[in-house]
Amino acid sequence: MTQQGDDDFSALRSIAVPPVAAEARRRAIGAGLLAFDAAQRANTSPAAPQGKTLRERLTSIVHMKGYWTMDTRRLVPFGTATLALLILLPLGYQLYTSTAYTPLPRPTPQAAAETGQLAPPAAPVAPKQMAGPAQPATNAPAPAPQIAAAPAQRLTSPAAAPMNSAKAAANAATLESVAPMADAAIARPEPLAPLPAPRDRAFGQLAAPNGDTFASFTESAQQAVATQPVSTFSIDVDTASYAYVRRALNEGRLPPPDAVRLEEMINYFPYDYPAPTSAEMPFKPTISVFPTPWNASTELLRIGIKGYAPPAAAHQPANLVFLIDTSGSMDAPDKLPLLQRALTMLVNTLPGDDMVSIVAYAGSAGVVLEPTRASDKTRILSALDNLSAGGSTAGAAGIELAYQLAEQHKLANNRVILATDGDFNVGIADPEQLKAFIKQKRQDGVALSVLGFGEGNLDDATMQALAQNGDGNASYIDTLSEAQKVLVKEAGSTLQTIARDVKIQVEFNPATVSSYRLIGYETRALNREDFNNDRVDAGDVGAGHTVTALYEITPAGGAAAPPVDPLRYGATPAAAPAASADGKAGELADVKLRYKLPGSAESKLIEQPVTAAMVVDSIDKAPADARWAAAVAAFGQRLKGSDYAGSFSYADIARLATGARGEDPDGYRAAFIDLVGVAGSLSGDAKHNAPAPQPTPPAIN
Repeated sequence: MTQQGDDDFSALRSIAVPPVAAEARRRAIGAGLLAFDAAQRANTSPAAPQGKTLRERLTSIVHMKGYWTMDTRRLVPFGTATLALLILLPLGYQLYTSTAYTPLPRPTPQAAAETGQLAPPAAPVAPKQMAGPAQPATNAPAPAPQIAAAPAQRLTSPAAAPMNSAKAAANAATLESVAPMADAAIARPEPLAPLPAPRDRAFGQLAAPNGDTFASFTESAQQAVATQPVSTFSIDVDTASYAYVRRALNEGRLPPPDAVRLEEMINYFPYDYPAPTSAEMPFKPTISVFPTPWNASTELLRIGIKGYAPPAAAHQPANLVFLIDTSGSMDAPDKLPLLQRALTMLVNTLPGDDMVSIVAYAGSAGVVLEPTRASDKTRILSALDNLSAGGSTAGAAGIELAYQLAEQHKLANNRVILATDGDFNVGIADPEQLKAFIKQKRQDGVALSVLGFGEGNLDDATMQALAQNGDGNASYIDTLSEAQKVLVKEAGSTLQTIARDVKIQVEFNPATVSSYRLIGYETRALNREDFNNDRVDAGDVGAGHTVTALYEITPAGGAAAPPVDPLRYGATPAAAPAASADGKAGELADVKLRYKLPGSAESKLIEQPVTAAMVVDSIDKAPADARWAAAVAAFGQRLKGSDYAGSFSYADIARLATGARGEDPDGYRAAFIDLVGVAGSLSGDAKHNAPAPQPTPPAIN
């Protein structure tokens, strides 16, 4: 080999080889094989060969006498040839993969129109320039939308000369003809993240995933105290709505209005209410009245309760049956894999005397794990890890089998935990029959809780109905941190019930309150006579759980009171005297709670009047927890497009929440404040970019 050739090899050795991408490697190998086959067919075809063959491209690497070629006529020692091969092959491969002659797939105009996006026109290729940063996309329309090709990257050496223009043109023609065949032959990898959902052109935000369903309901309206002085409802400890709303906003879209349930938004957050000291009276109501942030003519009545939390030494063993949906619809990273990790965290926190069973359903139900003590965590976790998704959904059959296992190994607390994306398409087809089955099992001492996963197939309405009939709670798990909140930090309130069939009834005093409306709890409303009827089911409360309810009330004589005609055949309530011996005249309302202790069929009553001493005249004097609940309620009303939201903007909500944040060890409240800003941006609220939140709540207009 000549001295000139040795110099070229030395120059090539000094060039650092860039890292090779897996996708580029697959495309290069595929293109090379196809090019070789094309060259073979060209050699045997009567037609004249077109462009350069594979051998000609591979022999155009080393610069000799001003041309890119390899002198294959010379005989060289074996060691030199081996060294050249080791150096030339990686460099040749990198040179090929770094060129911009291989076009990327081009979307059709029809596909571009469907996504509402236009790709930028192809950028011109400059063979003698180093690759630069990709040009930003433009929204300007183009005659033929396509993906812009990246500029070519050129390897140079000190002795390198410009490429012969004729050979460059030939190589470009060959690559242009071979690359489309290589693209068709080589499977492309899936994108690292899902493509953005289509945007709602009317509002500018991303549209909701197809398939998610929610129960439709009408927002609670104002009620005149003169005709409807009593309000009755069942408590609700579910939190699924807030988690779903958070996911939707973080994905860049506003949630459907029916997905926003105000009571679940408010009750997602823990509150620092005084805790009761006795299991015999497991609640201690906390009541406050303060001005409404979004309406200067009304006030908010906040009712808060916190369940009794027994000491750790009083732990009662739990019998848990995991009923896991392993159907084909669960084959997504945010469904079965997330479910497995979530239940793994729960298992790792269970005391050794608890019992765990696993039932899977997919086409036909089956027992994955027979009842096993929680102390044998290795066996339980191994059974969870071996689950895989596939098949149709047979939810009802799985439920029957899960209840059989629960009843065969009863302990102090018995619960089936159903984990699913909400798809029940075979089995007990009648929803009412399925709810009746779960209700009967609840009366036999086995409760049901529901964990929802994923989106695009979520049947929230069915999950809520099953959880309510099973005396359990419904939660939506969208992240591992949410799983930790529901199944680890709140495991006691989820798994250990301290009170059953908890109902709240509020009677308003017509002398001091002219109208009211309950914020949320639309799906939990009860008749007045249901309050004292122990056969009427209501929600359960777990150990240490907090529940909050808000009423928006209009003081007597207020301008916001709805007009009510006097009754023709009944007496119109007269105004109470200014003072009376029993002190009831100045009361705003009377709050009653009715509950049953576990194992008891007879309910007990707690009663607390709302007096003038509980009223403050400015919102900044209200307790921080009360102001926080008001901020969350305002946020939910704004998201729903409520008629009662007023002009209270997302910026106003953020300021109110910031001033009421208080202690936030887990960061839930800080995340909420960030979420308010996201919602403001997505909704186009002109005020969401107001000055940064201040540490004090806003003034009331």
